[in-house]
Amino acid sequence: MKIDNIRTFGALKEAGYEQKTVKEELRRNLLQKLMKKETTFEGIHGYEYTVIPELERAILSKHNINLLGLRGQAKTRLARQMVSLLDEYIPVVEGSEINDDPFQPISRYARELLREKGDDTPISWLHREDRFAEKLATPDVTVADLIGDVDPIKAANLKLTYADDRVIHFGMIPRANRCIFVINELPDLQARIQVALFNILQEGDVQIRGFKLRLPLDIQFVFTANPEDYTNRGSIVTPLKDRIGSQILTHYPESLEIARTITEQETEAAILDKQHIYVPELAKDILEQISFEARESEFIDAKSGVSARLSITAFENLLSTAERRSLQNGEEKTTVRLGDFVGIIPAITGKVELVYEGEQEGASQVAQQLIADAVKTEFENYFPKIEKLQKESDVDPYDELVSWFFEQRGFELVDSLTDQEYQEKLDTIAPLNELIHKHVPDVAETDRYFFKEFVLWALAEYKKLSKYSLSDGLSFKDVYGGYISGL
Repeated sequence: MKIDNIRTFGALKEAGYEQKTVKEELRRNLLQKLMKKETTFEGIHGYEYTVIPELERAILSKHNINLLGLRGQAKTRLARQMVSLLDEYIPVVEGSEINDDPFQPISRYARELLREKGDDTPISWLHREDRFAEKLATPDVTVADLIGDVDPIKAANLKLTYADDRVIHFGMIPRANRCIFVINELPDLQARIQVALFNILQEGDVQIRGFKLRLPLDIQFVFTANPEDYTNRGSIVTPLKDRIGSQILTHYPESLEIARTITEQETEAAILDKQHIYVPELAKDILEQISFEARESEFIDAKSGVSARLSITAFENLLSTAERRSLQNGEEKTTVRLGDFVGIIPAITGKVELVYEGEQEGASQVAQQLIADAVKTEFENYFPKIEKLQKESDVDPYDELVSWFFEQRGFELVDSLTDQEYQEKLDTIAPLNELIHKHVPDVAETDRYFFKEFVLWALAEYKKLSKYSLSDGLSFKDVYGGYISGL
């Protein structure tokens, strides 16, 4: 429908505009997308067979929705994307504070204006991008914030008594009439405030300072909550849960591939800014594996969760670590090294909630252990598994490499090495070349040196070598040499 020349209620009726509630809009537009086999929620990965079908069913059922899940599970993003299922424009009575529908006005202002002007009532058009309201639930949120309160300034300006309902200042929820309204972290909302939502969700009654207003608000409510909140900070009161039509459980990525897709999507700008930095495929896998290790770690509170933001910010730090080194060395291009992963520790420590044992270890130490665990997990995907106990008759594929270190006084990989020096240094370990050629023959030349350093790290984690942190890098030695130098 062309809306440019429709500026009155009469013109709207002549144009044959069909009035719909917000939930009917969402349902009808979703049905059309499903019939055309279009993607309903763009950029949401890993939910194709779990969360998104449940969300679509809730919309088709015209339910208010509660998205329940740990932090960093795209709950708010899902809610915001529902805006794309709204009509592009809807008509509202011009000047209405609460987006009154000219066909079904609910405010005193709109009803009186329509009674006075009839078909000449002016209307304006509201775009779908302006039909999304969001409130983070915090303990200091009041009923006045959400629903409204008496405004003494309005009473004075209009010369009205407090007995007149025109002195009411509407809160966020009435002002979000005919919109999608999201309350994030619902359990943080005080119980008495949650009670104030009962009638709005079910009966459409609003009570403000003794005024009982019949406002059948037309709102699609979406709530988000963290399961942890049910025990630690508050809870969703039972009658309110009863009035929410569908509760949908979100989850973390179930595979490394999905996790990588999410990280690459969210760091697209950083990748474009730092195109001169090459990131080996194995480095990307190790980075994602860190989050998976964190979710299983005994040092990290599983109830708190490990957000997908950990991988995103860690990847940005990884690029920046390599970029800083290339700038210091005066190189135009560089490749990410495994030693650069030390630079992602600040991105890990701020994203995980430690249990008591983790606090005893220290956040930095836990982060280093997560990197080590990720290296060990990925190592088994490429090289023969290192058993703790081996029979004497078993051939150890790492014997030659370990022997090489036994004959050396030490091997250092300093952070400040140029790419040329870094490669020459690793090339001196002849058994390393043979090991990679045998077990990873198809490795890209651009990734070969990352694999070499990766083997050294893994052997150190499996106690085949000793690894020591230097002020500006790492030192590798054979286990016995490391022990003797320690003495």
